[in-house]
Amino acid sequence: MTEYGKALSARQTGIDGLTLWDLPVHGDSRGWFKENWQREKMTAAGLPDFGPVQNNVSFNDAVGTTRGIHAEPWDKWVSVATGRIFGAWVDLREGPGFGTVFTAEIDPSVAVFVPRGVGNSYQTLEPRTAYTYLVNDHWSPDASYSFVNLGDPELGIAWPIPLADVEISAKDLAHPPLSQATPVPPWRVLVIGADGQLGRALRSALAGASHVEFASRADIDLSATDLASSRRWRDYSTIVNAAAYTAVDTAETAEGRAQAWAANVTGVAALARIANENGLTLVHVSTDYVFDGASDEPYREDAPLSPLGVYGQTKAAGDAIASTVARHYIVRTSWVVGEGRNFVRTMASLADRGVAPRVVADQVGRLTFTDEIARGILHLLSTSAPYGTYNLTGGGEPSSWADVAREVFRLRGADPDAVTPVTTEEYFAGATAPVAPRPRWSVLDLAKIEATGFMPRDAAESLRDYVAALD
Repeated sequence: MTEYGKALSARQTGIDGLTLWDLPVHGDSRGWFKENWQREKMTAAGLPDFGPVQNNVSFNDAVGTTRGIHAEPWDKWVSVATGRIFGAWVDLREGPGFGTVFTAEIDPSVAVFVPRGVGNSYQTLEPRTAYTYLVNDHWSPDASYSFVNLGDPELGIAWPIPLADVEISAKDLAHPPLSQATPVPPWRVLVIGADGQLGRALRSALAGASHVEFASRADIDLSATDLASSRRWRDYSTIVNAAAYTAVDTAETAEGRAQAWAANVTGVAALARIANENGLTLVHVSTDYVFDGASDEPYREDAPLSPLGVYGQTKAAGDAIASTVARHYIVRTSWVVGEGRNFVRTMASLADRGVAPRVVADQVGRLTFTDEIARGILHLLSTSAPYGTYNLTGGGEPSSWADVAREVFRLRGADPDAVTPVTTEEYFAGATAPVAPRPRWSVLDLAKIEATGFMPRDAAESLRDYVAALD
């Protein structure tokens, strides 16, 4: 047994995510004591904060009792209260690690973190062995399970006591060999807003990923009272909310205001509840409109929010709600360009038709192409970057809308001087419909996301490629 007070430490295994932990155990003439699960210490030492909801104990009276191999769609924290076991774990998850085996002897001084989809089995080496395990989900008939035969020669498990000489349940003996076992599918990912500009970019970036589910705003009623039971949310790891009400001017009308609050606030609140109740990661896309544009320095993620119009106000409220989710990424962007109607396409069309536009020159920011946003979101998820808010725009020097228009004209072979720069007030002078106030300065500081290893592509380079690809 390990010395009391010794720091927690993990030992890696040949199975991704499966780790052995040496637990400090204090013993004297009366017996011994250990902290079998201590969330604060163990997560600080690197153990996933997996959120156990149930504690199970399996008591085994005789030496040689053998159980398994079972894989469930939840994580386990396995330990021994009394006695000693020979444990065998088999990776039954879809992917290149399928079939990998790890074995070890475990006594009360060692615990094992068994990730979702890894098959678990053991054989008792001492009488009256108590085997315990915490799990982070409840059993459900609708969940995906996988089993494999304890004696499959392909696994090559060297059981200390031959299986022919031990007691095994008929059910465990009937499990299929590895070649016929059903792999446990990966965590599901739900992308909401799949019919929008960013949603289409995510569809392209995740093409062929069978575990990703795409849904339009019309597919999911976020106001439904049965939203929590509409899916088995415990099978999901992530919700990417790429849906939003973005009609910034219409949001200033009575009807638009109600729609903006419903989509950008009430809808986000529903997703936040689902994420918190099920331990999911929520990715929420935000906007430069949460700022008033009065700064003369790039906005950092922690800058005070001060939206000018209804759209910005609803997005700021949605950000505040999303930030209450324990596992969240708020991705704040600006001047989004993707498939469908957008500023760059409009300017290219005007250049091709010889139309000389008036374009606002006193709003400054950076273009952000949707494939870059998709790339950044996948980077944050795949690298398990620290949760929080990240600015994500195109890189390079800021420019005005008029600067962008002139560059589009030049790239289309038209005269850039055909673009007339005007102020925001001049551009909207005489407008009869409501006009939302725009931030004059929309430049976002990119240092935080760059520190995670993501380097935003220069917006000017992305613009050149985008314009070249237009019909």
